[in-house]
Amino acid sequence: MAVAPIVRELPTRRDSRRLGAAIARVVAPGDLVVMSGELGSGKTFVTRALARALGVRGAIASPTFALVLEYATSRAPLLHADLYRIRGDAEAFEREVARLGLRERRGEGAIVLVEWGEEAVSALGGDPAILLSLSSGDRGRIATLGGRRAGDIV
Repeated sequence: MAVAPIVRELPTRRDSRRLGAAIARVVAPGDLVVMSGELGSGKTFVTRALARALGVRGAIASPTFALVLEYATSRAPLLHADLYRIRGDAEAFEREVARLGLRERRGEGAIVLVEWGEEAVSALGGDPAILLSLSSGDRGRIATLGGRRAGDIV
């Protein structure tokens, strides 16, 4: 049964941090979180809030050039990936995503959070816990949430 997307306005940075913390409360080991949105829409900002809520200390960088960064949390390893630089030809993209080993790490219990991953859901093992799309609105950012755990976010 398909669930209607949940839409939230995020007029302030504090609201974006709260959303990241709320997502952190519902994700579990082995979950896939896929984020989409234009450049500068706040994907990495929300990810930092999520990572902080999971207990990550120290710098939380954007994985744009590293492609994948890993953080230790008390719940499970958190893998933060950014697929922006490897998008393109569908076949080559799927090979590159497979080469990163995210699906395997997810199977081992890591929480896998992927920016620009909407075209890689199948290669990442499918069944995303959270699908988050960020866009600009009249009063700040707009978050559209889907996925099997989206209804648990309060």
